[in-house]
Amino acid sequence: MKFCSECAHPVSLSIPEGDNRPRYVCANCDAIHYQNPKMVVGSIPVWEQDGQLQVLLCKRAIEPRYGYWTLPAGFMENDETTSDAAERETVEEAGANIELGPLFSLLNVQRVHQVHLFYLARLRDLDFAPGIESLDVQLFTEAQIPWDDLAFPTIRATLELFFADRVKIRKGGSYGFHTGDITRPMARPDADADTDTGHAA
Repeated sequence: MKFCSECAHPVSLSIPEGDNRPRYVCANCDAIHYQNPKMVVGSIPVWEQDGQLQVLLCKRAIEPRYGYWTLPAGFMENDETTSDAAERETVEEAGANIELGPLFSLLNVQRVHQVHLFYLARLRDLDFAPGIESLDVQLFTEAQIPWDDLAFPTIRATLELFFADRVKIRKGGSYGFHTGDITRPMARPDADADTDTGHAA
């Protein structure tokens, strides 16, 4: 941040009185500009028929991770709940009509200042199509998931947790609520490039 959004004067990084970490502060109007983690919210849309369960994934049409597969998700907007965001992103990226279930995973991605949340969801029908941020949208069984071509560590972690819970369900268990910290970076195809664990949409 270079300029104050209140008065347009330059800002500097300093620790305000009574605070314990650096903030961008305007010396002209004394405004303190707080920067907080962003919420990325999405769903795990599933279709189950004749004993076969499939998960809907989107192939990204935007950077980062263009061409890689992801669950439908994106940044939460102002004036919406997390469940609103999950449904909106699923419609925008996959054109899918879902019945939203409970929150399934909450994953902290500290190095990119994000928190990722994924809700369980059931597809109401098979009338889905890629949105402008997706190249393709497909249903995958667990064996068909393109594990080596998933866009972000949070997507892989959520899918692994989901299928692990499915094993428990077959034995009479139920879905859990999972939390965790994602510390490993996602390697880019170019080994010399920087790594990125964030999700942008």
